[in-house]
Amino acid sequence: MSVMTEQYAVIGNPVEHSLSPRIHAEFARATGKDIAYGRILAPSDGFRDAALAFHGSGGRGLNVTLPFKHEAWRLAGVRSGFARAAGAVNTLSFEREGIVGHNTDGIGLVRDLTHNLGVQVRGRRVLLMGAGGASYGVMEPLLREQPETVVIANRTLGKAIELARHFEALQSCARRGFSARAYGALAGMQFDILINATSAGLDGAMPDLPAEVFATGALAYDMVYARRTPFPDPARNRETVCAGRTPFLDFARDRGARVSDGIGMLVEQAAESFLIWRGVRPQTAPVIATLRAA
Repeated sequence: MSVMTEQYAVIGNPVEHSLSPRIHAEFARATGKDIAYGRILAPSDGFRDAALAFHGSGGRGLNVTLPFKHEAWRLAGVRSGFARAAGAVNTLSFEREGIVGHNTDGIGLVRDLTHNLGVQVRGRRVLLMGAGGASYGVMEPLLREQPETVVIANRTLGKAIELARHFEALQSCARRGFSARAYGALAGMQFDILINATSAGLDGAMPDLPAEVFATGALAYDMVYARRTPFPDPARNRETVCAGRTPFLDFARDRGARVSDGIGMLVEQAAESFLIWRGVRPQTAPVIATLRAA
């Protein structure tokens, strides 16, 4: 009796730029797993319906990208690991007992920083830009690395304060030097690791940072690994999205910082998703190298 190919996908808006199908195809080949992996462009107000329709058609799991990570958390009947504290889910697993939500973003980020880039987080001054689902997803794993300070900066200060208070309430994450600020209040401060968790780079924008925030030897890290082009794609009647260094990384490099986009994080968090779904964690270095070369 033949075994049916199991179906997985990434869901988001936009989603056409996603490298996840290519990454999971590489993982499947390397591990000998028979899967099919696609993309689902969900309407901005239609995540739940799109996710449930995929599940109803036999889908086994979804990776969730912007802007649906909070909605995915609400959809999940069971939340595991870092997803409980994050209030955001980037991986859904459709099981017999129901829909299980996971968050592998923080694991992916920390592994990329420490394992792939060789950056020590412990004892460092960290700036995290953004207070959306991506920031919620990475905060607990970041704090567990024991940085000296973590400052959350956001265009809307109230949202940054809300994020900080959420994690301050967790005993495992409470620490000195954990605060929220508006971008204008960063003047005079310097950081060793600066992480852009906003989607501004997709639109060719960046957070309003003071020029002097980069400490000597700082790493500037942008979770975004692609950006929209201003030219429409006639075949799809929408803007195209292509790889390219974001304004934040250009800004940081011009000021002497080391820079990295989010490709490594993307691959590492995908490997954690693959482990959840298929029971094996694939090697990530070959996939990261392939994507970098491309």
